[in-house]
Amino acid sequence: MRRFATAIAAAICVALLGGAGQPAPQRLYQAYSDQEKADLDKISAYLNTIHSLKADFVQIGPEGGVDQGELSIQKPGQIRFEYRPPSPILIVATGGRVYVKNERLNTVDPYDLSDTPLGLLLNERVDLKTNKAVIGVAEQNGAIIVRARTSANRNNSNIALVFSTPGIELRQWTVRDDQGGNTTVALQSLQSGASLDPALFAVPAKPIKQGHKE
Repeated sequence: MRRFATAIAAAICVALLGGAGQPAPQRLYQAYSDQEKADLDKISAYLNTIHSLKADFVQIGPEGGVDQGELSIQKPGQIRFEYRPPSPILIVATGGRVYVKNERLNTVDPYDLSDTPLGLLLNERVDLKTNKAVIGVAEQNGAIIVRARTSANRNNSNIALVFSTPGIELRQWTVRDDQGGNTTVALQSLQSGASLDPALFAVPAKPIKQGHKE
């Protein structure tokens, strides 16, 4: 069950900065320095150039477990996390809903997209400078790290997204769960502008058990 929860957290938090539909964290307007503003503008410009994306990912869970899979994004509003076996998880966002399929449990659980923070990679336009979920940004070890929170009830960040620099590219993100465990997802072989089959974003169907007829 920890793996299942971690899969959902990692998938949803990849795009938390969009904050689509969730209550905006209440705080005063962030006083960024000129350099911080420039960094956020560069990241926003990069995200706004992405209309479709395909990448491999490696996920390291809080207990050290490793899962791998493929991420596909088609703007507006569609995303797919396909985990490779032995993970039973498939996550698809389409038509304003997020569907989490567990092959092992024979379940497909739907959620409203507006109840998740998937807007960053699914919205057409992103402006991190004015996004109230963003708490800070810093250049560190040849990368730009954007820190954010997923809830208005949080005073501290629980997400860190890492972008390469000077060639801006999303490399990885880390999410801290409520138990203090960290899940890190690293992206590999990014293909921006990839041609994607619309069937990738079809609503997942429940597996039909052998010998069972609907």
